[in-house]
Amino acid sequence: MTEQLAIPSYEGAHKKIAFDEFNLWYGDLHVLKDISFGIDGNMVTAIMGPSGCGKSSLLRSIDRMIEIIPEARSRGRVLVDGSDIYARDVDVYELRKRVGMVFQRPNPFPMSIYDNVAYGVKIHRMASEGGLDGVVERSLRRAALWDEVEDRLGESALSLSGGQQQRLCIARALAVEPEVILMDEPASALDPIATAKIEALMRSLKESYTVVLVTHNLQQAARVSDMTAFMYIGEVIEFGRTPDIFENPQEELTENYITGRFG
Repeated sequence: MTEQLAIPSYEGAHKKIAFDEFNLWYGDLHVLKDISFGIDGNMVTAIMGPSGCGKSSLLRSIDRMIEIIPEARSRGRVLVDGSDIYARDVDVYELRKRVGMVFQRPNPFPMSIYDNVAYGVKIHRMASEGGLDGVVERSLRRAALWDEVEDRLGESALSLSGGQQQRLCIARALAVEPEVILMDEPASALDPIATAKIEALMRSLKESYTVVLVTHNLQQAARVSDMTAFMYIGEVIEFGRTPDIFENPQEELTENYITGRFG
């Protein structure tokens, strides 16, 4: 299958994020196979493919969350701004300030709305106590949630609706001023109205951040992303501009997936 790849030449030094012959194993299972492509800054890049193809593993390799799995091992490089994030001298704590993650299901902390947003800022000691109010408001505004919660900041985050909780988690990620936001199917547990708000938010966030989205929803990838990668059994089969991937795929596997012949 490797000889069929339609992937641009590797240009890691010029990309916000780049994979350079990156491989990942969980024990004996080869999860990611010779991944090489680059992601530009200030864009939404979607990663799509059938269940079990390696999408989430690829996403979690960008903030080294894969290392939580004891049997995980990797070979190759993942670069952010041209620097290998798997180099021995990399501070993972600092990396995860630069690269924020939003998970499939909302996971607010069992504390107030205000404290959820302020939590990371306090942990990283990024602002004095007096500056927290501004950080919280700014983050909630960026997450398109401020108008709905500005008079409820002391209430439990668990009192919010599912869609509001997910936007709160996005605000929490934004509060520590990341450069990259990873989103692992962030709307899969939400209703259509909440999903539309998350999608609008993703489109607006790319003005200031690099957004990488894993989604099984082809329509969502087509609506919100600028670039799309199609994965199958651990390989990136095709990567390019989203309109090109959906309207004129170069690989038969990509076309078969988009047209619903499998997946």
